[in-house]
Amino acid sequence: AYTAPGKPWQNGAIESFNSRFRDECLDREWFANRAEARIIIEQWRNHYNEHRPHSAISYRTPAEMRQRALSPCGALAADAIEAVA
Repeated sequence: AYTAPGKPWQNGAIESFNSRFRDECLDREWFANRAEARIIIEQWRNHYNEHRPHSAISYRTPAEMRQRALSPCGALAADAIEAVA
C-alpha cells in the first residue's frame, strides 16, 4: 500500500512494526558487515514471529497461537479449559 510522504498514520501497522524493528534490533546492534547484519536480523525476525508475545493475540506468542489452532480441539476448547482453570 502506498503511504503519502509525511502521513505515517495511513499505514499504522507497518509504522508500528518499523518502530519496533528499529528499537529492538537496529538501534541495539552494530553490524560489522552485511553478512553479520543478515544473521542478526534473521535471529530477531525469528524471535519476533515465533517467541515474542504480541498484544493483538492477548500477549501470546505466535508459536502458541499456531499450536492452539492446530490442536485437535482447536482454540475454542483451549479457551474453555483456561476459563475453568
